[in-house]
Amino acid sequence: MSDSPPTLPRAAEVIALHDDLLARADWPGDEPAPRDDGLWRWVQSNHRFNCRLWAEEDLARRTKVSDSEIAANKRAIDGFNQARNDATERVDELLLIALGLVDAASARTDAPVSTVPAGARLNSETAGSMIDRMSIMALKVHAMRAQTLRTDVDAAHVDSSRGKLARLEQQRADLGQCLDALLADAAAGRAYFKVYRQFKMYNDPRFNPALVAEKARG
Repeated sequence: MSDSPPTLPRAAEVIALHDDLLARADWPGDEPAPRDDGLWRWVQSNHRFNCRLWAEEDLARRTKVSDSEIAANKRAIDGFNQARNDATERVDELLLIALGLVDAASARTDAPVSTVPAGARLNSETAGSMIDRMSIMALKVHAMRAQTLRTDVDAAHVDSSRGKLARLEQQRADLGQCLDALLADAAAGRAYFKVYRQFKMYNDPRFNPALVAEKARG
């Protein structure tokens, strides 16, 4: 472990970034320059793909469009979901390197060399997956807040939306506290997490049985 504590993201910074990006009229079509070309680049990239995934999920539920349009939505969803997971893994890699919990040269491989101190507890959820969940929570908060501002619905809908918004904001704050606690414990040598590879088989023609069979049929 390094004698000087690593510079780590705080939950409040992550929440602010997520909300600021959602407030941009050109987001997620245009991506602003990230805060840095390391960790924050991938936090922002993860959020962008979650936002694009969210939009495609809405479109995929349309009932008055052609089947080909829904199929295009589904293919886009698969691609954005893969990119979102790739960004989450990169966030974990960079955090583990910053924390001194993995050999940097091996961090991106499927067999990273651990430098975790003896006695540290393994956390089942990674910091990257928490940040990914916070991105999704930001989208939920943003969408529910829009419901509270609608003028084409009755008061009961608005009141119900306000209650749900408050609960979502509390859930996001709770998650942020857990992220801060995990990173603090990891920096102190009390906890660690790993990079968990998703191995999305449905996107890989070598592993997806339907695509393997399709190729075999020519």
